[in-house]
Amino acid sequence: MKLYIAIGVVVLNLLYLFFTKNLKYFFFKKRKNIFLRLLYSRVYKIGIPFLLLIDVNTFFYLFDDRFPNSNVKFFLNLFLISWLFYEVLKYIIYTAITIKVSKKENVRRELFSLVINLTKVLIVIVIFVAVLSHLGVNITAIITSLGIGGVIIGLAAKETIGNFFDSIRLVSEDAFHVGDWIETKDFEGFVTEIGLTATQIRTFDNGLIVIPNSKLANEWVKNWSRRMIGRRIKFWLKIKYTTDTDELRRVVNEIRVMLQKHPFIVTDDKIKSRLRKKMQKNALFSIEDKYGVRKTLLVYVDKFDEYSIDILIYAFSITVDWEEWLRVKQDVMLKVLDIIKNSKLELAYPTNVIFYDERKNLWKN
Repeated sequence: MKLYIAIGVVVLNLLYLFFTKNLKYFFFKKRKNIFLRLLYSRVYKIGIPFLLLIDVNTFFYLFDDRFPNSNVKFFLNLFLISWLFYEVLKYIIYTAITIKVSKKENVRRELFSLVINLTKVLIVIVIFVAVLSHLGVNITAIITSLGIGGVIIGLAAKETIGNFFDSIRLVSEDAFHVGDWIETKDFEGFVTEIGLTATQIRTFDNGLIVIPNSKLANEWVKNWSRRMIGRRIKFWLKIKYTTDTDELRRVVNEIRVMLQKHPFIVTDDKIKSRLRKKMQKNALFSIEDKYGVRKTLLVYVDKFDEYSIDILIYAFSITVDWEEWLRVKQDVMLKVLDIIKNSKLELAYPTNVIFYDERKNLWKN
C-alpha cells in the first residue's frame, strides 16, 4: 500500500512539472490576455504549497516509525497550510481586480493591498497562537497576565497603531489611489503603495519617499489625478498701448471664437455626451465638483500694465494628461500669435528710453 502511495505522489509531482511547463508556453503565447497570465502565475504559486503539503505528509506516513516526534510534522503542516491559504486568497483578490479591469471599472487596488497585508498579520498571529498552544502554553493565562505589560507595549507601539488606523482611514475616505499624482506640504509625486503603516511616493526625480500614514491623514493632500475633464491653460497676452479699441475688441473676440472652436478645449457641447450618464445617475451633487470637470473659458482685457495692455486667456484642455496638455497649450499659443500677426496690434515688451540733451553749456551760470 505504501509503495503505491509513494508511486502516486511521484507521478503527481512529475505531472505537475510537465503541465506547468507546457502551460507556461501556452500562456506565453496568450500573454496579451491579462486574465490568462494571472491564471498561470497564481495557479502555479498555489500548486507549490499544495504539492509540498502532499509530499511532506506522504513522507511522514512512509517513515512514521523513524520520526516519532510529531512537532516537526505539526510545524511543517502549519506553515504549508498558512502559505496555501495566503496564495488562495491572493488568487481570489487578483482575479477580482483583473475582472474589474477587463470591464473598465474603477479598481481600488489599495483596498485589496490592505486586505492582503491584514491577512499576512492575521496569519502570523494564528501561527504564533497555534505554536504556543501546541507546545502546551496556556494562551488564556498569557492574555490575562498581560496587564501592565500590555499597557507598556501599547504605549511603545502608539505611533505604529496610529499609523495602522490612519491607513484604514485614508482608504475609507478615498483620499487617493495607487498611481495618483498627489502633492503635500513637503512632497509631490505618484503613489506607488499604501501600506499598513506608511505610504510610498515616487517623486518626479525618481526618488522613493516613505511617509507615515498619520502624517498624510492629518495634513492637506492635493490630488491632481482626481479630475476627469479639464486641465487649466492660463496666460496673459501683452499688447502695446493703442487707442484703436475697435481692433482690440475684434482681436479679443477672435481669440474667444478660436478657443470655442478648438477641438481640444473644453466647452459644454464637447463634454455633454461624456457627462450625460453621470448626470442621470447623480442629481444630489455637482457633477463638476464630484468628478473634476472644468469648462470655464475667459478672454478679456484684464489690466493696464506699466508698458502693456494685458489680455487674460483662461481655458481648459479636455485632456488631463501632461504631455497632451502641453501640445494643446502650444497649439493655442501659436494660434493666438497668428491672430496678433494678422491684426494691427503688436506684442509689447519692457523697454527703456534714454533722453540725451545735446544743448551746449547747459550747466554754465
